[in-house]
Amino acid sequence: MDTHLYTGGALKETVTAGSLKTKVCVCVCVCVCVLTPQKPGGGPVVVQGNGKNTASEKLQRVRKWSITTYKCTRQALSEKLGRGSRTVDLELEPRLELLKDDRQRYDHMTKLAQTLANQLAQFTVTQKTLGDAFSELSLKTPTLHVEFGVNAEAQKFLSKSGETLTAAINSFTSDMNTLVNKTIEDTMINAKQYEAARIEYDAYRVDLEELNLGPRDTVTLPKLEQAQKDFQSQRERYQTIRDDLSVKVKLLEENKVKVLHNQLWLFHGAVAAHSLSCHHFLEQNIRQAGEQLSDPSMDAPSWLEES
Repeated sequence: MDTHLYTGGALKETVTAGSLKTKVCVCVCVCVCVLTPQKPGGGPVVVQGNGKNTASEKLQRVRKWSITTYKCTRQALSEKLGRGSRTVDLELEPRLELLKDDRQRYDHMTKLAQTLANQLAQFTVTQKTLGDAFSELSLKTPTLHVEFGVNAEAQKFLSKSGETLTAAINSFTSDMNTLVNKTIEDTMINAKQYEAARIEYDAYRVDLEELNLGPRDTVTLPKLEQAQKDFQSQRERYQTIRDDLSVKVKLLEENKVKVLHNQLWLFHGAVAAHSLSCHHFLEQNIRQAGEQLSDPSMDAPSWLEES
């Protein structure tokens, strides 16, 4: 089997019109032909070629994409300038705006909670270190053994309870980050796709309206029929994306309420448990310290009394 390869170069031609020179560049595609070997007795040579013109298909796709991009850009600019009409879904778009606002507020709340957890973690480390310092002084100072001991126990307990609260707040921020940056963000990505489909739909709608206002003749009728087909295709695509997004927003709203209900009660419970445990411990700690300090045997005689 023989393979013959022909590679055409780029043909350049200069066209002169008055003082204007235009350079035309024609690209010649590479053509690969496969020849079957000729039979010994002599026979026809069969040339097998590719029936598909891939270059032409790619050119058509690029041309279609370019036209669509131009129409969408023109539509978006006309809307921003207040000159063009746009399709408004009175049920879906307000819910998307509310969701966008909620996402910003939830993100701000989550960042504040994370800041609180970080500061509380540093606070508990300082409390634990201070408690260790009180314990050491309690052993080295017999006359103030009770006072240093009470403060050492209090700081160590508060530090341990603070660590529990910090872990609870970190769990809260982790779940909130999942809700804000994954669940809601995924819906917002779909909302951007919906907005792009809406602009594309409006662009083809405007083109169809302009053609309907123009004259009807043998030249415009084929364009009008094609515009009607393109408009119908874009309309079906827009409605499909809109319906899917509407269902997704409804499910997100229900899931959001459930997640926030559980997380907010867990957060409140952790703060309440931390405060109550610290309050009970400090009350008990002060009562025990008062009993020890009221014991007469704990009071050492002064040097004046001894003398």
